[in-house]
Amino acid sequence: MGFAVFCGEPSSVAIRRFLEGVSRSVGQQPRHLISDQSTQFGARGFRRWRRRRGIRHRFGAVGKYGSLAVIERCIRTLKSECTRLPILVPFGLACFRQELALYCTWHNGHRPHTRLDGATPDEVYYPRRPACRTPRFEPRPRWPRGSRCASPPTLVRDQPGVELDIKVQRYAGRQHLPVVALRRAA
Repeated sequence: MGFAVFCGEPSSVAIRRFLEGVSRSVGQQPRHLISDQSTQFGARGFRRWRRRRGIRHRFGAVGKYGSLAVIERCIRTLKSECTRLPILVPFGLACFRQELALYCTWHNGHRPHTRLDGATPDEVYYPRRPACRTPRFEPRPRWPRGSRCASPPTLVRDQPGVELDIKVQRYAGRQHLPVVALRRAA
């Protein structure tokens, strides 16, 4: 996920620069772009830029709820988990960008996503076995090994009835960005 902070409504040139920067940092450009119907995305220069790169573009339907569902959900999550909490949102542009960068890194690397079957975006993007698919601990001593667990189903590690320690750290010291780990109790 990339992000940009603009002091006002961005121009078509600013949107192109942002997309170029994200493409450079990721090492590839998008094949598809889905956006609202703002003038930046309909500008002649933007259309030419997009066509030269072979990027297909689709506009969300005006006034139709859910036509941009994935990005709307992402923005809603960002607002509820990062900017509407009782935390201090910095007024300085550089500090605000830093907070958003920390949130994006945490969001991609540590936050499980229902849409990704409990995996994080980093686990999907960099092909790694999702943590939710590794064998799990079972703290209930009489729990039958073959019983289904929460989704996604995984195998049980060791014997049922194991005592666990839960460790909650805060990503970059931010209270609203938890990193949770379960370990066998000593």
